[in-house]
Amino acid sequence: MITGHRDLTPSTTSLVETAIRRFLTPHAPEMVGVSCLAEGADQIFADVVLDLGGLLEVIVVAERHHLTLAPAHRASYGRLLGRAGAVRRLPFSFPSPEIYAEANRELLEGADLMVAVWDGRPENGVGGTAEVVREARNRRIEVRVLWPVGATRASAGVSRDNQPIP
Repeated sequence: MITGHRDLTPSTTSLVETAIRRFLTPHAPEMVGVSCLAEGADQIFADVVLDLGGLLEVIVVAERHHLTLAPAHRASYGRLLGRAGAVRRLPFSFPSPEIYAEANRELLEGADLMVAVWDGRPENGVGGTAEVVREARNRRIEVRVLWPVGATRASAGVSRDNQPIP
């Protein structure tokens, strides 16, 4: 399963893709990757899982989650959702920090390993990367943090809880 930042710079996107690929390659193709398909780390992870021949399982956070994504990420969301081998849908219309927290709890159910694309910074609201990493560790789920040297976040235009500012 994956958790990670959504606000990655373009150069960080490439660094993260390389790090995820390097980490997952020894597990391929006998792996199941679970993702909510948020922009950033989630979609990068999903693409790598599929590229390496693994099975993608998607948790749909909310029925209209895709409408909150930027157009480029919305297209990737639809493409990846269409390639998923399994889909679990949560009973919500629109996402919110509390609903992301609920989706994170769903991600943790049955997980034995979490890949976390995380800069190590403390929690900055409900439903974020640091919160799910902490919860995974509390549940004694192995967490592999991937934050490559030189990686940065594009924080401009993002609120305190990592939600896009309209």
